[in-house]
Amino acid sequence: MRRRRAVLVAPASDERKARKALASGADEVVLDLEDAVTPDRKDEARETAAALVAECGGEPAISIRVNALTTTWAVDDLAACAAAGFALGSVVLPKIESAAQLAEVDRCLGDTDTRVQALLETPLGILRVSEICAGSARLDAVIIGYADLGAALGRAADVAPQAWYQVQESVLLAARAAGVSAIDGPHLTVADDEGFRSAKRWVRDLGFDGTWVIHPAQLAGATEIFTPGAAEVDWARRVLAALEEAAAGGAGAAQLDGRMLDEALAVGARRVLARAAEPAPG
Repeated sequence: MRRRRAVLVAPASDERKARKALASGADEVVLDLEDAVTPDRKDEARETAAALVAECGGEPAISIRVNALTTTWAVDDLAACAAAGFALGSVVLPKIESAAQLAEVDRCLGDTDTRVQALLETPLGILRVSEICAGSARLDAVIIGYADLGAALGRAADVAPQAWYQVQESVLLAARAAGVSAIDGPHLTVADDEGFRSAKRWVRDLGFDGTWVIHPAQLAGATEIFTPGAAEVDWARRVLAALEEAAAGGAGAAQLDGRMLDEALAVGARRVLARAAEPAPG
């Protein structure tokens, strides 16, 4: 899975902002054709996004958020994404509510290798998250969209992060069961302040892999929070090395620092190294 500690979203209709995002050092940049683009600029934004993807050639990683499948722009958006080829990291699908919608996207993308991410931002999408996570071999990640989901639920925008626990836990469990990444949605502010950092530490500790941000000022904080520290990386490498040594010696169990090790700890250790971009032993 691609590392997505900090994913920066930028409007494809504003080339200056898009280019600034592409130079920001974010793990991934999402060029937005949906919420950030007015109806009269949809075609222009699509063309700009396609040109930037071709220009960058896959570095940095770029994804395109298309318009919802229920809109008149979606088919053209997906056709442009399919034509982008390997240079496009993935397609972000807004307001996904069923595996059937993912199947429709599969048909639109044809025999390309284009990956997809599902943005969960409706009550029905959350209720069907397990179905969605298992709904397509193309799926790389699921993301929580708090703004639309909060509006649909009647939830205040400034509630504490813990108020979203049930939603976050449902998404995380479904993602882990399907082997896809769980990405937190953007904090609905633009500052790298304690409110932002507290919300992101909360989801990191739950087990999320990274977060979207809507302003470059939040990139450094998000990257720091979702990057494992040196001690955590050292622990992960030692766990995997101990398990490898035990297996090579024909031992049925391994120990480290007086603790029994098993595959569950190995899974966690591999995830730590993946987030740290460290190679696993062996």
